[in-house]
Amino acid sequence: MKIVIINGSARKGNTLTAINAFIKGADEKNEIEVIAPDKLHISPCKGCGACQCHKGCVDQDDTNPTINKLVEADMILFATPVYWWGMTAQLKQVIDKCYCRGLQLKEKKIGLIVVGGSPLDNIQYELICKQFDCMASYLSWDMLFQKCYYANARDELAKDVDAIQKLENLGKHV
Repeated sequence: MKIVIINGSARKGNTLTAINAFIKGADEKNEIEVIAPDKLHISPCKGCGACQCHKGCVDQDDTNPTINKLVEADMILFATPVYWWGMTAQLKQVIDKCYCRGLQLKEKKIGLIVVGGSPLDNIQYELICKQFDCMASYLSWDMLFQKCYYANARDELAKDVDAIQKLENLGKHV
């Protein structure tokens, strides 16, 4: 299976730790590519409609090559730290630009990893998961999992042996 992971974090912290644990489990049986939106030049969606949901974006930036990778993937893993009760702007930017090929992203297998600095009963995780639930419903996605982790210090998730093992197992079973 071809898995594309969108790393919504610009830092090398807990979200990357979660991604790497997932990859460790999934790497043996799958082709995996990680997209780092903070390293790309993607202009915000202008809502111009010129793309007509199948031709691609008119912007001459990294949008079309990035969205092409998502269209070609069998599974997309969205990974994000929590920024102000939501996903990061870097991840949201890529999702917004999916509008140009949205119909070609239907029925994908999807996973979501969210890492936040508040305890897991905080509403921030629910807000992000609900947003992905709405997208999954609209695009007929097969939501394989939504996993949320509390990790405040930069290397806190790496020290959580149980969480790392669960992420590796998650990768093995996709």
